[in-house]
Amino acid sequence: MSAINPDQIHDVEAEKPLVSMRVADIGVALLFLAASGIVIADSIRLGFEWRENEGPAPGYFPFYVAVVMALASVVNLIRALPASEDGAAPMTSVQGFGRMSAIFVPAVVYVAAIAFIGIYVASALYIATFMLFVGKFALWKAIAVAGGVSIVSFLMFEVWFLVPLPKGPLEAAFGF
Repeated sequence: MSAINPDQIHDVEAEKPLVSMRVADIGVALLFLAASGIVIADSIRLGFEWRENEGPAPGYFPFYVAVVMALASVVNLIRALPASEDGAAPMTSVQGFGRMSAIFVPAVVYVAAIAFIGIYVASALYIATFMLFVGKFALWKAIAVAGGVSIVSFLMFEVWFLVPLPKGPLEAAFGF
């Protein structure tokens, strides 16, 4: 009888299915149905009729887009409810969820950081972090690319196109 290698246990645990396709389909259909309901309710509040000599009310187009989205969500929900072989297939594993989180969580932090440190500094940090930890680039390359992209973006939007984007304390220190 052979001994169990602890690494093999970790590999089995990491590849264990986390969520089935059926559960994911049902969850997404319910989320889209809820979003549709919110948009429909707000479109009713704004008015979704066609106004004589004015055209569409503010909620006109969102209302009909949300109705179509709600119908599609109901169809997807009905298709996902019965148990099937396709629905039992795993959508992702524990390891796959970890990989998705490694991309999603930094993106959320990046978007939140824009409000505090501005888009250019946040972008430089985001690019450098990914180059270092995901791409395994040398530190000098990560700093060069991240700084270069942010400087070119700043020049393009703020100087050439005159499109103001969210700025933070660094840009304020330079008078922008």
